[in-house]
Amino acid sequence: FIVVEWGDDVKAVSEDEAMVLVNHQATGDVCTLMMCLQDKGTVVRQMMWLMDHIFKYTNFGIVSLIHGDFFIRQGRAHRDQQLVLLKEHLEKYYRSRNRKWIVLFPEGGFLRKRRETSQAFAKKNNLPFLKHVTLPRVGATQVILKTLVAPQENGTPVGGDAVIKESKSKGLQWVIDTTIAYPKGEPIDIQTWILGYRQPMVTHVHYRIFPVKDVPAEPEALTHWLYERFIEKEDLLTHFYETGAFPPLQGQTKAISREMTLSNLWLVGIQSLAFLSGGMWYCIFQYFYHCLF
Repeated sequence: FIVVEWGDDVKAVSEDEAMVLVNHQATGDVCTLMMCLQDKGTVVRQMMWLMDHIFKYTNFGIVSLIHGDFFIRQGRAHRDQQLVLLKEHLEKYYRSRNRKWIVLFPEGGFLRKRRETSQAFAKKNNLPFLKHVTLPRVGATQVILKTLVAPQENGTPVGGDAVIKESKSKGLQWVIDTTIAYPKGEPIDIQTWILGYRQPMVTHVHYRIFPVKDVPAEPEALTHWLYERFIEKEDLLTHFYETGAFPPLQGQTKAISREMTLSNLWLVGIQSLAFLSGGMWYCIFQYFYHCLF
């Protein structure tokens, strides 16, 4: 399993606080990101994930709970309450556990599930027609910015009514716009990633880093900014599927890529843990099932 990285070098900001915005195609996106971040200093140990609440009930859900990740329930009926809970979670755990990066999937679900409704919404609101990504939801991004961005020297918060309880923290400094591309647009799920159902392939990841001071705080402006990022993702992915590579950054004549390959020993170790945890979770499920029924 090989990952090729493109765009900005995120290792340069690995010791700063950052929010990572990622397009979402399948459960394997998490595996791809974890692989990319292995050589980015202490990022993997000091990051927080926002993921769908259904993952709470998987074999790695317990680990994520202990780690302090946040499980968000999707759906309009839960949206406002979930944003309140997210703010409380960040204030309680983010700095008390010395977190530096926070990863979220603003689309709010997998591409195949949200594409049709997103395109209908875009048509109704005269927004661009997107095929490779969907229009993002803004709520969680706004809560993170308001909660984690440090106040400016004049006392005015950069991202809203920021809450910074640790005086040593500089607050959120960067937004890393991350785009994952799979050959032929065929994403990998976690089961395939672990069991190797498919032939070896190369996954591509593109980064673009924005200073948080350049990200607007006002809701309407932030929505527009976030839409722009996903329209750019659409252009990036269109270029990738047509040429097999991402376009060069502004000011570059040729795109520069960096190849990452995990060692076989590391892969065997991760797969063994996955098998063991999956087996234990199955046994626990069977035990409770027989106790109840």
